[in-house]
Amino acid sequence: MAALRSINQDDLRNHNLSVIIDTILRSTTALSRADLAKATGLTKATMSLLGALLLENRVIREGEPETSQTTYGRPSTPLSIARGRWAGVGLQINTDGYGCLALDLDGTLIDSAWVDDDMREAEPDQVFANLDALAKPIEANLGGRNYRVVGAGLALPGLVTDDMRLLMARNLGWERLDLSRFDLVRRLDPTAGNEARLAALAQIPGFATQRPADGGDTPLSPTDSFLYISTDIGIGGAVVRRGAVEVGDHGFAGELGHASVDLNGPTCRCGRRGCLETYAGRRALVEAAGIASGAEAVSTQAMDELYRRWQQGDDKAVDAIDRGLDAMISVIATAINIVDVDTVILGGFWSHFGGNLAQRLQSRLNRLTLGRTAVTVRVLMPSLAEYPALRGAALVGLRRFIDNPLGFFEE
Repeated sequence: MAALRSINQDDLRNHNLSVIIDTILRSTTALSRADLAKATGLTKATMSLLGALLLENRVIREGEPETSQTTYGRPSTPLSIARGRWAGVGLQINTDGYGCLALDLDGTLIDSAWVDDDMREAEPDQVFANLDALAKPIEANLGGRNYRVVGAGLALPGLVTDDMRLLMARNLGWERLDLSRFDLVRRLDPTAGNEARLAALAQIPGFATQRPADGGDTPLSPTDSFLYISTDIGIGGAVVRRGAVEVGDHGFAGELGHASVDLNGPTCRCGRRGCLETYAGRRALVEAAGIASGAEAVSTQAMDELYRRWQQGDDKAVDAIDRGLDAMISVIATAINIVDVDTVILGGFWSHFGGNLAQRLQSRLNRLTLGRTAVTVRVLMPSLAEYPALRGAALVGLRRFIDNPLGFFEE
């Protein structure tokens, strides 16, 4: 029988440091050392020692001592995540462009760049070279400001395996791509993933960053479950269960865009007929509204024109949106019945149509789901609507530090 691996002091200390950081990130209020000791189950002595280590390495900072008229003794000192030392880098290649983003551990955006471009049928080598060139000035900026990059994430619109292979990204025209062959990937060693799942991570409060600095409320808690729908030329999805994304046995869960709503419908790029994205994807909607076709149908101008015509009540635009909405409702209602969640976040292109459309979607879902007499479904717009997958990729990079802080501390 193989010997069980023992847990040494560094393992235990690393685990406790990670728990403390996570607890601060997920808290809705400032926490003192005593609060953290109570929340984590650590002794006050251990909390004091580990708190000093986190302060020394600029992971946390102390606020102004707080006094209370109902308590006696020393005033408590609130602790929060520090800014200016640890950074995560997010990378994304999508159907409408590519970009890079750097995020501070406290959630502050440090730097970002995005290039709008029609990426369909683009050559992978050139795209990764362009993204590499875009990322290098951001990395240089981080170094000049004494940040340490602790990890990176890469969001892609397709199926990605754990061993860094892109099996397919049909809307890019890419298949069976070994990501490790690119200089950018070898240099930054990003964790690659599907863009919808990374966008969903960005909606989870406290996944790697604190609540909004302005103290604003969020409709979600760190342990909520929800279905995230990512809508663009293609449509993706992610199931978040109690604050964690369900990836499936092979990492491919959530491909709602390729659920068929009509087996006799239009042929999808995946080879099936009547997939959701052939009715509700951005290109499909623009073409159905008679605004543009082909390459022109995926332009920003075409999208803006669709929205303008829909607002003005243009018959073809309204009909296209209504048909797309019908398809969305069919797939989402089925997904809710299968995975049993009561919250849907509508991200990407469809979020531009505003809260009224979300209310229509919510109203109809609550008439169609099987558990409607016991559970009320709510449909929300994303709290982070602009480049959420890019931000989620940066958060994945930051998690490398949060899960293993000792690995980054200087001896």
